[in-house]
Parts: sequence; structure tokens; C-alpha cells
Amino acid sequence: MQLEFFPSRTLASYIARMFVVRILAVLLMLVLVLQMLDLLSESGKVLAAPGNGQGQLLTYVSLRMPQLISRFLPYSVLLATIITLMTLNQNSEVIAMKAAGLSAHQVLAPLFLVAALTSVVTFGFNERIVTRSTSTLKAWQNVDYGPIPQESAIKTNVWLQDGPNILFARAVTGEDKTMRMAGVSWYRRDPTGMVTEIVTAPSAAYANPGWTFRQPEMFDVQSARKTKSTTDQVFAKSVEPVQVVISKVDADAEPISELTGSIAAIREAGFRTTEIDGKWWHKLSGPLSALLMPLLGAVAAFGLARSGHLFVRAVIGMALGFAYFVFDNAALAMGNFGAYPPFLAAWAPFVLFLLIGETVLIRTEE
Repeated sequence: MQLEFFPSRTLASYIARMFVVRILAVLLMLVLVLQMLDLLSESGKVLAAPGNGQGQLLTYVSLRMPQLISRFLPYSVLLATIITLMTLNQNSEVIAMKAAGLSAHQVLAPLFLVAALTSVVTFGFNERIVTRSTSTLKAWQNVDYGPIPQESAIKTNVWLQDGPNILFARAVTGEDKTMRMAGVSWYRRDPTGMVTEIVTAPSAAYANPGWTFRQPEMFDVQSARKTKSTTDQVFAKSVEPVQVVISKVDADAEPISELTGSIAAIREAGFRTTEIDGKWWHKLSGPLSALLMPLLGAVAAFGLARSGHLFVRAVIGMALGFAYFVFDNAALAMGNFGAYPPFLAAWAPFVLFLLIGETVLIRTEE
């Protein structure tokens, strides 16, 4: 048996090219079909906003497509693995490679290399493109597909507790002491929880402590009297900028570096971060799922094609791959509820199915 992981450069290049072409073909098919279905369900909401037309539909597609690519790329790698290995098996190329002394791992080595590169590309794609498109799309959806907010780090529809009172902001931008609010409302409540006064303003800035409302308008609920102030006033003195971070941390819309800072801020404020910790770890383990797919789909590569069991082997490979995605989502959900530690929730499915795939491959082919 040859000991090199890539015993033939020509063979490795041949299999890798075949694998890459099938990944791209399957991904293109999945994304186009799912994008059309998604656009059919959302086009009515997009066009319902005044002034929206074909341009806004194209904008929606440009923001939604990166999410679909990121989500279904591992599925594409799984399906491409099975298609590639079935093709090699049917053409007796796997038999020829094994007759030349190649082990099962050496046959799969080019697929592992392509899958590893796919994982690296997926991580970079998620950090640089998907997080930004997700942030912009969610901000756009929060304004019912009206004018798209220009601030990339905008947080929308923020509700904050100010003792017995409530502070609401339509949009929040900036960080720490430079934080700004737009479309702010402050609700004064009595001990029974009834609203007695509503203060509104077009914008507010952090005053340390409190928030300076620009020329606020006061409405007294009991007398139904409305008055407008010609000067700026300070309200919500117990609300700190860190509360905005805590209330509106979206792990899907933040790159890992920014999410690390958000987690640190939440911990400093004395709040638990179990759910966000799990998503932080999943930003690393999620892209690596592509690396597992050649191993889980390897069952389709071996065994005689003329025995009639090739289809059954392909189904088993698909079942193993989809079982991983189901278990991964379930483990992440359990981690969010606190049933699993965040690290275990993110990495347990990967390690478990890595062991399962290696066990099946070694016991059946090695």
C-alpha cells in the first residue's frame, strides 16, 4: 500500500476538479430554486412599501442570496460528494484506484482537500459578506421595506427599561458615549404600571447620565394636553448604552471580532451569555461541517456498482449527512436553553459524526 496521502498528483487533480464542478452546480441549483421561492413569498411585502419597484426586488435578492449560499453550501458539498463518488464507482474508477494500492482515505483525500478549502472560504464569506447583508436586511425589514437605513451598525425598535418607565427608540447607532437614538419615546408610568406621560423627540444623545431629547414634545395622558419644549431636556437617567448592546445583540449580523466585544460588554454588566457563547463557537464549527461531508458520503464510493446496492449506499450517505445537520441544530438549540455548555453544543455534533464517519469507513473499507 502506498503511504502518501496524495500518491498521484494527476489523479488528485482529476477528482478535485470533478468535485468542485459538482459543488458549484448543486449550489447554483439549490440557491436559484430557493431564491425564487423566497422572492415569491416576500415580493408582496417589498412592493407594498410606497415607491418600491423592481430595483428594490433586486436589492432584496442581493441581500438574501448570501444567506442562502452560506446556509446551503454544506448541503451542496454533501450532495456533490455523493454524486462524485457514485460516478467514480459506476465507472469502476474506484476499483481501479484500490487495485493500484490506494486506501479508502487516499481515494477520498482530494475531496477532503476541496472540502477544507470550502470551509475556509465559507468562514471568510460569512464574516465579510453574510453578516453585513444580514444586518442590512433585518434593518430594512424592521422599517417594513421602506428607505434602507444607511448606518451599517444600526439597531432598530429598541425597548429599554428605565426603572418603572420605558424608553423606546426607532433606531440606535454608534457605540458607548457616541451612541445616538432616532425616533425616541419615553413613557412615564405610575406604581400600578399605567402610562401617565409620553415624551417624544426626533433624536436623543447620551448625556451621561440620561439621554438628551432634542426639543421634546410632552403629552399628559390624564389631561390629554400636549406641550412642546423649545429646549433640550434629559430623560431616562438610568439607561446606559450597554443596555442597548445587551438587548440587541444579533450573532448572525455581527462578525466574530465584534461579537467578542458584545459578549464582553454583556458579561461586564453582569448578565449571562450562554446563548451568544454557543453562537460564537458555532461561527467556527459551522463552516467546518463541509469538511465532514466527504467522510459521511464516502459510503457511496465503495462496493460493487453492479450489485444493485449503490442506490442504497447513496441513501445511507445522504441520511448520515442530513442526520448531522439535524443533530447540529438540535444541539445548538439545547445550548441556547442552557442544557448543554456552549462549547459542547457547538462542537459535539462535529466530533460525534467525525467518529461515526471514521468508524464506518475503517470497519467497512480499511
